[in-house]
Amino acid sequence: MRGSTRLKWAVCATAVALAATACGGGGSDSGGGGGASGIVSASWGDPQSPLEPANTNEVQGGKVLDMLFRGLKKYNPKTGKAENMVAASITTSDSLNFAIKLNPGWTFSDGDPVTSDSFINAWNYGALLKNAQKNASFFRFIDGYDAVHPEKEGAASTAQTLGGLKKVDDLNFTVKLGAKFSTWPDTLGYSAYDPLPKSFFSNHAAWLNKPIGNGPYTVDSYTKGQTMKMRKWAGYKGPDPAQNGGIDLRVYTDNNTAYTDLQAGNIDLVDDIPASQLKNAKSDLGDRFINQPAGIIQTVSFPLYDPKWSGPNAAKIRQGLSMAINRAQITEQIFQKTREPASDWTSPVLGEAGGFKAGLCGDACTFNPTEAKKLITEAGGLPGGQVTLTSNVDTGSHKDWSDAVCNSINNALGNDKACVFNPIGTFADFRSKVTNKQMTGMFRTGWQMDYPLIQNFLQPIYFTNASSNDSHYTNANFDKLINEANAEPDTAKAVSLFQDSEKQLAIDMPAIPLWYQNGTGGYSTKISNVALNQFSVPVYNEIKVS
Repeated sequence: MRGSTRLKWAVCATAVALAATACGGGGSDSGGGGGASGIVSASWGDPQSPLEPANTNEVQGGKVLDMLFRGLKKYNPKTGKAENMVAASITTSDSLNFAIKLNPGWTFSDGDPVTSDSFINAWNYGALLKNAQKNASFFRFIDGYDAVHPEKEGAASTAQTLGGLKKVDDLNFTVKLGAKFSTWPDTLGYSAYDPLPKSFFSNHAAWLNKPIGNGPYTVDSYTKGQTMKMRKWAGYKGPDPAQNGGIDLRVYTDNNTAYTDLQAGNIDLVDDIPASQLKNAKSDLGDRFINQPAGIIQTVSFPLYDPKWSGPNAAKIRQGLSMAINRAQITEQIFQKTREPASDWTSPVLGEAGGFKAGLCGDACTFNPTEAKKLITEAGGLPGGQVTLTSNVDTGSHKDWSDAVCNSINNALGNDKACVFNPIGTFADFRSKVTNKQMTGMFRTGWQMDYPLIQNFLQPIYFTNASSNDSHYTNANFDKLINEANAEPDTAKAVSLFQDSEKQLAIDMPAIPLWYQNGTGGYSTKISNVALNQFSVPVYNEIKVS
């Protein structure tokens, strides 16, 4: 899943599509003051899709789901470790059959109890082909997935529910996987596996208009392009209640504007400092500037569904383009060393034991303009003589680094028109074009981990027909290695198999690793106890208002 925005404006009138509320941070538009009832204003971007858990695979929607729901597990905001939340226990003796026991007493904010059916029905809905959920492939591990979601184009479902899900009673159910997956329980903190209330199914349209969850916040209101108001749920019985009265997620289409707003005191929290402000952020904000490692990697991908990028020589061209990018220069000059040049497809936050291996990509990720030009020339040159790089420009300083990437390619190839940046105005429009296979050249595909496993950096993105396989890459050897790694109970051996799959990516280069990203943010003097988790998302429920 992921990519985000953060910052502020100096004057309300300059805001782009700000909510129709009073200008200012803190709790000014809520009528409340500080303390446990104070409202935090935070920068945000409209999500691509309605906020169904199985249909949200990008960071803006993910921020809301993180506040609205609690699943079987939750990732510790400091360590990233998967810890039981709604689950009392998840046990297995063979890494194939799992018994799940729920903690009693959990309810949704409409009073509906959280039961085994809340998970079973949600997972069946998410997996079923006709529901067209973007995260459907996360359920492919469960036995019977092929029947409810056949991968062959044009094929119809032969079952409506996953055969591997069995209800025991209201607080117990079992899951049978289609193949052994030793670390499967650690994936269950991801929002695709969240439970759903009965109202989701009985009145779907009304639920989409105002989603109901079982987390520490409820959705008070949402005006697209303006604001989503999340409010503390007083009836929440979980161990991590909100320490504030709510979060106003304000839509910004320019994170430089948001940063200016932060400085002016018109917003409380931004969680993506624009590249142009990184050199000033520490002096501007002092201890209120956040800069910490996160499970994020920035990549650019290729539309392998386009014949010109899938021909016999195309992989050599993709490797050449990767070698033409001076990652070290861009991360230093554009990002003030808040990024680290990438040399594999994962993240340093995993650690070596978790699968990160510096240099695994080898020569294909090493800046070498001479070899880059040679490879591309030998392959017949760039398709059509030019490559475009497409990204949204409303979040993440993407124009700055995209221009720098194209300039590096142009300098390496000795052609100032070899690479051209193609901006898309908003994140939602950009993602829609990616999803609808409308890319013709390179396009931005940064990844923010859903859970802290090496598997998550590889399978959801590069496995055949996976949920976030935006390049539509497919390789039988890669898929085989992923399946073998999932089934391997020995962690060290499993990690080695995952790394072998990365070696296949270095050969095929469906996506170019650019850099590992730190989480950066800043906040106002009105709030405290502010931190980003390992996913670079603010830990909203722990923020306190003065």
